[in-house]
Amino acid sequence: MHDTVWFEIQGLPAVAVASSEFAQAAEAQRKALGMTSARYVLVPHPIQDATDDEMREKAAQALAQITDALIED
Repeated sequence: MHDTVWFEIQGLPAVAVASSEFAQAAEAQRKALGMTSARYVLVPHPIQDATDDEMREKAAQALAQITDALIED
């Protein structure tokens, strides 16, 4: 979330991507960083032990959400 906020401050649209396990942490971080509008997309947990093919599937499923978040006002 820190990088997302930094990019947004620079005027560059950004979206954080995290495991669904970290939803509460993402909310807490964007509030703590003073940017409650910081965007993020959650992908199904777990990630750490996912195979390359499983990660490709998670990415493909999240792509539309990421794109939509980037073009939101």
